[in-house]
Amino acid sequence: MAKIAFIFPGQGAQHVGMGKDVYETFAAARHVFDEAQKITGLPIKKLCFEGPEEELNRTDIAQPAIFTVSAAILASMTSRMPDEKIAAMRPAHMAGLSLGEYTALFAAGAVGFVDALKLVARRGAAMQAAATAGPSGMIAIMGLDEPAANKLCQSAAGDGVLTCANFNAPGQIVLSGSVEACKRAEEMAKDHGASGAIPLKVAGAFHSSFMKPAADELSKALGEVSFSSPTGVTADKSRPCVLLAQAFASDGVEIVANVDAQPYGCMCGASARLLSQLTGAVRWQQSMELLLARGVERFYEIGPGKVLAGLMRRISRRTEVVVVNGREAVEKLAAEA
Repeated sequence: MAKIAFIFPGQGAQHVGMGKDVYETFAAARHVFDEAQKITGLPIKKLCFEGPEEELNRTDIAQPAIFTVSAAILASMTSRMPDEKIAAMRPAHMAGLSLGEYTALFAAGAVGFVDALKLVARRGAAMQAAATAGPSGMIAIMGLDEPAANKLCQSAAGDGVLTCANFNAPGQIVLSGSVEACKRAEEMAKDHGASGAIPLKVAGAFHSSFMKPAADELSKALGEVSFSSPTGVTADKSRPCVLLAQAFASDGVEIVANVDAQPYGCMCGASARLLSQLTGAVRWQQSMELLLARGVERFYEIGPGKVLAGLMRRISRRTEVVVVNGREAVEKLAAEA
């Protein structure tokens, strides 16, 4: 049997209409969305299903919305699959890109739905506020390795801030910093050997020192939450609940952290890692390479879009990634049982 990993998308995967088909089809998904609206006080269903796009793309909206959609898809999978199929699909590893790391911790049973969603909502709001406070941005650089990208940062920073923020895939590194520094990096990229530079439409310089105020705010929120060692959850399918989204958890599941591309050991360090992730680089490529080295043969990308499958094609073209982003994908998995 193939060794399995579940991976969860981060901000940027959102799109108008996400989650609508699972909401209309599965009672378990409806319960997740309804609970999310109560917990956050946000019109998550309307924003996910109808937009407007500009509002859904706001960091304070996109993050709880993406988390909710991912949890609703997980719950839908559980509600449609027999117990033996769930047991066969339990992953040995989980990981998530930036925001998706919170989804992974929830899916693994390390934190409850209410706490995870509250954390995500406060994180998104804090990041939006930090971005609004100071002009900053991000730019994707194509064709450079880490040493070359660091040299570009040093050359383009000037009196501002510029740092590597996301190591997404070979030849795809995102820089984060002041607006002026990002502009200089775009102008200087080809001189440093890059094949291209693409400014990103984001609120601000995520995963950089610009997010220090957000980290201070998130620290307060994390102080109110307890993480526990991942454990399996048995959910009663006759009574749809958010716990259905944790039915793929198991005692031995390994969660990989973004900030160092290493597995969580003792969960007592979870808060520190999540804080470091906010101001430090996301090492997605290295995280996936770790899982490949551990023998993972099949990845399930669970949540809106298919961004992570695209990145995997650049990391390991022959690796199988099953995208589970809506009703059709959930029904196909159930039919394979």
